[in-house]
Amino acid sequence: MRPLEEESLREANVTQTLTRQPYTYGRHTLTEPDWTRFPGWRHITRDQWESAQWQRAHCIKNIRQLRDVLGTLVDDTFYDDLATDQTTGATMSMLVPPQMINTMAADTTDTFRADPIRRYMIPIHSDRRTDHPSHPMASRDSLHEHDMWVADGLTHRYPTKVLAELIPTCPQYCGHCTRMDLVGNNTPAVTKLKLALKPADRHQAHLDYLREHPEVRDIVVSGGDVANVPWRQLESYLMRLLDLDTIRDVRLATKALAALPQHWLQPDVVEGLERVARTAARRGVNLALHTHVNHAQTLTPLVARAAHTALAVGVRDVRNQGVLLRGVNDTTGDLLDLCFALQGEAGILPYYFYMCDMIPGTEHWRLPVHRAQELQHDIMGYLPGYATPRIVCDVPYVGKRWVHMAADYDRERGITLWSKNYRTPLDNDLDTLHPYYDPIDTLPDKGRAYWAARC
Repeated sequence: MRPLEEESLREANVTQTLTRQPYTYGRHTLTEPDWTRFPGWRHITRDQWESAQWQRAHCIKNIRQLRDVLGTLVDDTFYDDLATDQTTGATMSMLVPPQMINTMAADTTDTFRADPIRRYMIPIHSDRRTDHPSHPMASRDSLHEHDMWVADGLTHRYPTKVLAELIPTCPQYCGHCTRMDLVGNNTPAVTKLKLALKPADRHQAHLDYLREHPEVRDIVVSGGDVANVPWRQLESYLMRLLDLDTIRDVRLATKALAALPQHWLQPDVVEGLERVARTAARRGVNLALHTHVNHAQTLTPLVARAAHTALAVGVRDVRNQGVLLRGVNDTTGDLLDLCFALQGEAGILPYYFYMCDMIPGTEHWRLPVHRAQELQHDIMGYLPGYATPRIVCDVPYVGKRWVHMAADYDRERGITLWSKNYRTPLDNDLDTLHPYYDPIDTLPDKGRAYWAARC
C-alpha cells in the first residue's frame, strides 16, 4: 500500500472511531420556554415574568393553583395521584416557582408525568415504591446535622467547616430535601422541627461560636435558602462574618439561582452582593455561590444571566451541587448534557453530584453505590478536568466521600462501609467503619430476602 493510501486509511479509522463515541457532544443554546403556552399564563408579560415579586406571588402551593395554570393539559388522574401523595407520603409541602414549572414538559398528562423536573419537584403517589417507600435504616436527619448543632442552626460537622442554617424556608421545595425535618411547612407525614431563636439572636450565637473556635475557616451559609433571608439581614450577617480574621471561605447556598433567578437579578440584591464580594476580595476571603440544578432543562438564559451577573460583581465562583436521582439524571447522557450546559453556557461550575440521602420516602429516587461509581467512570474524559464533577456519598457520621472510596462493598445486601479521618461531636473513633445502604429494590433476590427478614 502506498504512503498516501495508508495515511488516508488512518484518517478514516480515526474519523470512524470519533463518530462511535459513547456520548456525542453537541452545543445547545439555552432557551427560555414560552410560559404563555400554559392556559393560566397566556397574558403574562415579559416584565411580569422577570419580576421576582411576581414569581414569588405566583408560586404553586396547592393542587388548585396547579390546575389554574395547566388547565386541561393534564387530566384528573394526575391530580388525584398528586392529592394522594400530598396526604400520605409527601415529606415536603408543595412550593414551585413559575420559573420551574415553565421548564417542565406538560403538553399532555403522559409527558408531564414523565418529565424529569416534575419527578422531583412535584412527586406523585405512583412515583413512590409500594414495597419499600423508605429504607429500614432511613432517618429524618440522616446526616445528624441537628444532632451536631453547636448553636441554634449552626452545625459543626467537619474539623474546619460549619453549616449555618439561617432560615427554614426556600423559594421552592424539592421532594428529596435532605433537611426535610426542618425545612418547609408541616405535612401530614412530617411535623417539622423549629429554629428556636429570633434571627438576630441566632446570628449573634453563630458569630460568638466562631470567635471562640478559630479552627473554623469555612462557612456554608444556607437554610433553607439564603434567597429567603431579607437582603439587609443577610448582608449584615455576611459583613460580620468577614470581620472575623479566621474565616477564609464563605459559600452562599441558593437553589434560587436556578429556581428563581429573578431574585438574584434584582438591583438591590446585585448591588448588595457586589459590596459583599468587594469586601471579601479586599480581605482575602473566597466568596462563592452554590446552587442546585439537577437537569439541563432548568438552565435558561435567565439562569445564565443571574450566574454571570454574580461573577461580574466579584463573586469568585458559582458552583453546582446536584443530586443523583432515578428518572431525573441517572444516565451518562443526562449528566454530561447538564455539565456542558452548566459550564459552557451558564457560567456555573459542575462541582458535586450527591447520592440521595437516606431520608424517608426517597427509595424511588435513590441509586445504588455501584451505579454512582459507573456514572463517575463514564463521565470522565469529556469535560475539562476542573469542570468534571465529583460524585460523592454523604455518609452518616463520616461526611462526603468519593463513591470509589468505599472501604468495603457487599453488593448482595447493598451495604457499603466507609472510613473516616476526623472526629465529630458524635463519634470520636477513627477505626470504626460506617455504613450506607443501597435501595432494596436494586438488590439481587438474596439481598431482598435479607432485608425482608428484617423489615
